[in-house]
Amino acid sequence: LTEVYSSSPALGRYFRSARVLEFYNDTSTVFYQLEFSVPPSPEGFVENTMSPSFIGSVLRQSIYD
Repeated sequence: LTEVYSSSPALGRYFRSARVLEFYNDTSTVFYQLEFSVPPSPEGFVENTMSPSFIGSVLRQSIYD
C-alpha cells in the first residue's frame, strides 16, 4: 500500500503512511489505516479528491495495472 499511494500522481504528495490494524488469516481479510496530510484547500477538495471511493479507486487501478 505504501508504494501504491506514495507513487500515485493524484495522492502521492498527500500520503504519509499505511499500517495494518487487523489481519484475519482464515478469511484473508485485512483492515488497514491510511494517513494523508492535506493542507488547507478550496472547498470540496476533501469531499471529492480525498473521498473513500476515490482512494479505493487508486488502489483498484494499481491492482488492475
